[in-house]
Amino acid sequence: MAEQSTGQALPVAQVREYLTGLQARITQALEQVEGEGGARFLTDAWSKGPGERLQGDGITRIMEGGRVFERAGCGFSHVRGPQLPPSATQHRPELAGAPFEAMGVSLVFHPRNPFVPTVHMNVRMIAAGSGAAGHPDNEPTCWFGGGMDLTPVYGFEEDAQHFHRVCRDALAPFGDTLYPRFKTWCDEYFFLKHRNEQRGIGGIFFDDFSELGQARSFDMLRSVGDAFLASYLPIVERRQAMDYGQQQVDFQRYRRGRYVEFNLVWDRGTHFGLQSGGRTESILLSMPPHASWSYQREDAPGTPERALLEQFLVRRDWL
Repeated sequence: MAEQSTGQALPVAQVREYLTGLQARITQALEQVEGEGGARFLTDAWSKGPGERLQGDGITRIMEGGRVFERAGCGFSHVRGPQLPPSATQHRPELAGAPFEAMGVSLVFHPRNPFVPTVHMNVRMIAAGSGAAGHPDNEPTCWFGGGMDLTPVYGFEEDAQHFHRVCRDALAPFGDTLYPRFKTWCDEYFFLKHRNEQRGIGGIFFDDFSELGQARSFDMLRSVGDAFLASYLPIVERRQAMDYGQQQVDFQRYRRGRYVEFNLVWDRGTHFGLQSGGRTESILLSMPPHASWSYQREDAPGTPERALLEQFLVRRDWL
């Protein structure tokens, strides 16, 4: 478990302002990629009041049927509850039953072109204690989590290398050990145990993080969030105009089935939202619009589909 932070607690408003601004910047950038006449994000503001399991509010932004993005969801949420769900206390048993406050931005983008990879990013803060972050007389236990990872359908070495370079550079100001540590954590986390298979080519992942102190840990979180567009948009630009046919679409939907399996079976963020009584539509915005399953599919040696499994869905040093 990471060290508990010391010193003055972060103002909740400061974290919230950053996260809502990040959501706005990212969704605006995707609309620019869609171009004139392309799809636009639907904004769905929601709130939970007294009498519900959780209280709080959020903004779900969803784009569907786009020229570049078949489905893209980017959600902000800020909720408070009387008791941390089991998914949040498995590494912090001393906080079982504690009230909590959580806020974050989470996104998953499913491109239309199978040569453009799916991407996921999440940055979040959780505070737990007798009064959570809003209690003036008690500094809560506060920690951060998040990261980003890339899930290609067809693998390209230069894309994987670029993505990992940006992740490394975002963490570099906070210590040389963080990228290799978070890269390994990502490989271990985004792993389909029931398939013995990586979900994608990884990236970075961290959780229960406060060891730099609250202010510096928040700075690190912002560096990760701010690096997202630079990590992903150049890849979209390289791949979005590549020609593809039904064979590639069929394989894309097959690989999306693996994505669904991970999110529903293993993902702690999905479990946290559902266990805590979160807003189901917003929690499941990560699901692709179309997915399929095949019984014991085997792709021929030497094909790009086989190369994905043998050369990209493995744990590698991409730098």
